[in-house]
Amino acid sequence: MSTLYYGSSEHAIEIEDYALAHLKVVIATKLRRNESFTLSWRHDGDQPLGRSTIWLHPSIQLRFEFDDPNPPELDPARIQAIAHSANTSGGILLPDEATLALA
Repeated sequence: MSTLYYGSSEHAIEIEDYALAHLKVVIATKLRRNESFTLSWRHDGDQPLGRSTIWLHPSIQLRFEFDDPNPPELDPARIQAIAHSANTSGGILLPDEATLALA
């Protein structure tokens, strides 16, 4: 389980390691280009029903923490699919198995 910390939010976002490794590549690329976009996920079973969305912007602090010290082998097709969704008006929607909880 990995963690995404965004801005001054009181909650960290827990995301499966493999998913966050791919997401990190897309986020870093977009923010390096000074592009903003949204990231959404559905709430896990132990949270109230619904979904959350954050607006990712280059001026807002962001930190990725990975439990595994070794980065996984990345799938270029998965990165491309995430990047494509980041360029839509709906932004990135993480699959249910990727986001597990707000910590």
